[in-house]
Amino acid sequence: MASTRTEPATHVVVMGVAGSGKTTLAQMLAEELGWPYAEADEFHPRANIDKMRNETPLTDEDRWPWLREIRDWMSRNQAGGTIVTCSALKHSYRDLLREADGDVVFLHVSGTQKLLSERISQRSGHFMPPSLLPSQLSTLEPLTDDEPGAVLVNDKTPDALLDAALQVLRGVNA
Repeated sequence: MASTRTEPATHVVVMGVAGSGKTTLAQMLAEELGWPYAEADEFHPRANIDKMRNETPLTDEDRWPWLREIRDWMSRNQAGGTIVTCSALKHSYRDLLREADGDVVFLHVSGTQKLLSERISQRSGHFMPPSLLPSQLSTLEPLTDDEPGAVLVNDKTPDALLDAALQVLRGVNA
């Protein structure tokens, strides 16, 4: 399905903690909608990656420049919409992302801690170690009524998750 939306652009931030399925959903949405896609991990400076590899949680000060880069990427690519993954753990982080040109919608992909731990431990080649999951879960602030979006529980197939996400986006774009 190609997007027929022209203005303002809708930026979809697929958010949640590590292992939730953000990347899988974001890639499927980008394919379905034909919108540019970015993985937020690509915007991390080397220092952030090194901290996480060394099992040190990032601070707000570490995250602000990273979040500004993501916001700026969305604004630069705002012609028809974008899809980006980002943990977006705090309301204040999401406020910064909402400064992008166009509308920003959050799809919070969630799962049980057991499922998340299993998924993280099965990943290879990623700098985010399983030991940082508890830190992410304790930092995560749920979406509030002033934030456009929805929580999507990732307990079914990727196609079912995609269908749920598209229903949310259709409701936003109606």
